[in-house]
Amino acid sequence: MKLILLGPPGAGKGTQAQRLIDRHEIPQLSTGDMLRAAVAAETEVGKKARAIMDAGNLVPDEVVNAIVADRLAEADCANGFILDGYPRTLRQADALEELLEARGQHLDHVIELRVDDDILVKRVAGRFSCAKCGTVYHDEDRRPKAEGVCDTCGSTAFKRRPDDNAETMRSRLRAYYKETSPLVGYYHCKGTLRSIDGMAPIDDVTESIEAILKG
Repeated sequence: MKLILLGPPGAGKGTQAQRLIDRHEIPQLSTGDMLRAAVAAETEVGKKARAIMDAGNLVPDEVVNAIVADRLAEADCANGFILDGYPRTLRQADALEELLEARGQHLDHVIELRVDDDILVKRVAGRFSCAKCGTVYHDEDRRPKAEGVCDTCGSTAFKRRPDDNAETMRSRLRAYYKETSPLVGYYHCKGTLRSIDGMAPIDDVTESIEAILKG
């Protein structure tokens, strides 16, 4: 089972990917994790990536594509994978298509989590978490039962991510629609795209995804 989850930041892709991992025992492949692993392992492409990053430059598509190719060749991807953050552009999507075709493989599904931008901004901007155990809360939708005390571990220390604010979130959404949203049309034309309501309750989103996987 070879999957891509599409959707803007904050749409819940990470939560759903973890559930897919637990249910289907396939790895989630994050571009960032793959890049860091290649650099740490000092593979040939990892050394190229390190030199580019040390110079303060963005890693180009051809290097990212090579890192993904190396990762997909590893044994734990034999039964499938979930791609997270890749492809990010149409050029990367073409490269992935060529890579899979060369191996006699294909994507089974590309699942888009559709969201309402205004609600998404509100959801992310109000998010905070327990500094000790990581339990996530929200200013309006999910506050601790006892004000200032974590429901899970009883800690009184909380934190917010620096980029969890409305201005940053809208900037991230603009970047997504400019660079990544064209992939929706790309995969729609190939017949692999399925879209679901990403604003539904988490369990409902999970079941919608499972219904797609079951065909």
